[in-house]
Amino acid sequence: MEEVAPRAALSSAATVVVSLVPEDDNTAETALRSALALRYNTVKPFLSLLGESKALDAAPGGRRILTGVQRLPALSRRKVGEKPLLPREVDDKLVPSHWRKAVYANADLPEGAVDRDAYVVCVLEQLFGALKRRDIFASPSHRWSDPRARLLQGKGWEAVREDVLAGLSLDEDAEQHLRELFDVLDATWKQMAERLEEAGDDAKISIEVQPNGRAKLNVEKLHALGEPKSLKWLRERVEKMLPKIDLPDLLFEVHAWTGFLDAFVHLGDGKTRMKDLPTSMVALLVSEACNIGMTPVINPGYEALTRSRLVHVDQYYLRADTIAALIAAQAWVPIVQFWGKGLLASVDGLRFVVPTRSINAAPSPKYFAKKKGITWLNAINDQVIGIGQMVVPGTPRDSLFILDALLNLDGGVKPEMVATDNASYSDMVFGIFKMLGYRFSPRFKDLEDQRFWKAQMPGAENAGGYGPLEAIARNKVNVKKMITHWPDMLRVAGSLVTNQVRAYDLLRMFGREGHPAPLGQAFAEYGRIAKTLHLLAVVDPMDDTYRRQTHKQLTVQESRHNLARNICHGKKGTIHQAYRDGMEDQLGSLGLVLNAVVLWTTRYIDAAVAQLRAEGHEIRDEDVARLSPLKHRNLNVLGRYSFTASVPRDGLRPLRDPDAVDLDDDDDGNDE
Repeated sequence: MEEVAPRAALSSAATVVVSLVPEDDNTAETALRSALALRYNTVKPFLSLLGESKALDAAPGGRRILTGVQRLPALSRRKVGEKPLLPREVDDKLVPSHWRKAVYANADLPEGAVDRDAYVVCVLEQLFGALKRRDIFASPSHRWSDPRARLLQGKGWEAVREDVLAGLSLDEDAEQHLRELFDVLDATWKQMAERLEEAGDDAKISIEVQPNGRAKLNVEKLHALGEPKSLKWLRERVEKMLPKIDLPDLLFEVHAWTGFLDAFVHLGDGKTRMKDLPTSMVALLVSEACNIGMTPVINPGYEALTRSRLVHVDQYYLRADTIAALIAAQAWVPIVQFWGKGLLASVDGLRFVVPTRSINAAPSPKYFAKKKGITWLNAINDQVIGIGQMVVPGTPRDSLFILDALLNLDGGVKPEMVATDNASYSDMVFGIFKMLGYRFSPRFKDLEDQRFWKAQMPGAENAGGYGPLEAIARNKVNVKKMITHWPDMLRVAGSLVTNQVRAYDLLRMFGREGHPAPLGQAFAEYGRIAKTLHLLAVVDPMDDTYRRQTHKQLTVQESRHNLARNICHGKKGTIHQAYRDGMEDQLGSLGLVLNAVVLWTTRYIDAAVAQLRAEGHEIRDEDVARLSPLKHRNLNVLGRYSFTASVPRDGLRPLRDPDAVDLDDDDDGNDE
């Protein structure tokens, strides 16, 4: 919000608006519902099918709504012009306040009559909300089924309980686990208080008590790190040394190192191999990743590149579930150890417009204007390699899908810390991440508005003694809620790690559109502990390393997205697949090609640094740690698609001479 307008200006403008706009009784909401009631004839043909369907069922919280829906077919057949609908014939509890005027006070109807059209649309709106909360669900269905039914329970849960909880370090009883967690929180509060006093005037934060008595936390902005001359020289030198290469040649070379194309086997028997299959696979990967279609890569004179061969390979070999390679190879390149150990990851979404009609695309004016689109949610670790991905419609809150992406990684070590942008935050998400063994680390844009929490076991001494931080440590978590729901919280965690249920479905069900269910409230209380530990690390008064670590990882992700845009250049970067499988296959190909480009560049950066050191140049480790394999000026993805492998015989291609005149392929050097 601060990027749009200063906080003080926004507050002042809001005060002026309140003074100018008269109070009303939800006039706008009422007018909207009256307009919606006019759409009755649009939904009328479907009421019988919906109300008489045997596929719908309900949890206790949705039974009244489902009963109301089942009565709609009879209401639709009623001739209300001859026999007006009376209040006693409808369920008044299904009519919220903003619908009451439209339902009960239509001036065109006899006094005391109910507007049948408005009531029907009102009930359908309640049905839609209940479906999103999964209070009403469909069976059989994958997307709209009841997530409660997929949770581990009974003998199934008892059979895996011990192993699952041991793996998550949750095998202690609730009180012991919470007591240890509270001790960590208390010690962190006290440590931060000591560090604030020690920092004195040099502290990176300050606490200001406002006239209303509330404490305001002021945090120093994170300034960019300076770039020493040694780093600038190293970056320029290494970039000039990287060999120029076309994308197909890069893929052939990476295959020669790793054999990653051998993972693509026939969908039917898993064994079938055909002549020159790697050539066909490279052509298809270029076609899909560059978003150019098959025509530019077809060569009728070469069997492996004929249209019929490429269509066959595309149908039976290239699939999203086979796109999981190169992650281990990246970790073995020596220079990667300067970048990270793979324990820090970030998850963010890249948006694509989908101009074709598809139920798998959704609108978002901010990103797609008047069109629809999808989000390619992808995870990348601090070794700069993609470790997971998934396609979701539209631009939903990332937090609803991040866990599903993390619980279904393509490979690599399990990250311990997960960085995301601010839009992914909620207390409940913090809680579920914590139970699954992740440190959730969103980048907050509104640090001063965040609430900090303290905790103590029932009957224990009051938590405190935090010195100047007492002013912000005013909120207490509800320990009773956590202890009461602890068995169910463990069962949810076990169901998630064993892939019995999607995290997306549970979060929607627990959240209940801003009115969390009791189990959701318990996760939120648990999450407030993890959130406060994260916030205290972010606002460390003396050391901004933790904040920079998160910021750096998200910057790496943004750079990877820029490289993805550069590669996926065809059709103006829009995705023309109508079905989800096609979207996943195409964006999975893009993810695989990105990983191949990163691995190739990493190996050559490693070779360049080794050569510079062998030549006697002093290369500092801290400069090496800031090199990036996401630079791509040497990579050509346009115009030329030759699929004759040109793999160097002895390991790597020769590095370029950084002091030589750099000639482009179409430059003969004779320009005057």
